[in-house]
Amino acid sequence: MALIALLFSLFVAATGAVGLIFPTKLLAFARLFQYQAGLWIAGAFRVLFGAALFFSAPTSHAPEIIRILGVIIFVVGFITPFFGIKRVNKLLNWWEERGALFVRIWAFVALSIGLLLATALVT
Repeated sequence: MALIALLFSLFVAATGAVGLIFPTKLLAFARLFQYQAGLWIAGAFRVLFGAALFFSAPTSHAPEIIRILGVIIFVVGFITPFFGIKRVNKLLNWWEERGALFVRIWAFVALSIGLLLATALVT
């Protein structure tokens, strides 16, 4: 389970790295999930990621934090498909209107969180 959590963490970091360099590519990637099927896929990703974090927490360097993040991500994953397409489109449009710097800042946050999680999971 720790390997799965590590791979998900590296995916989050890689997505952030791409968004940092190519913010329009990150927005295009996010737009792939603006349909109902995309919301279900994003929700499933989050549920799996949260479960992987939760179950790999005991062997990590920060078990309490990893376990809490796992639970939060798991719950958000179950809620994701019910956000609604309109709300997701509004959010993506809002993000796009803020410009490349705004997207890069959030991409840096994703890169940082992904790397921090990966570092905590490697024993």
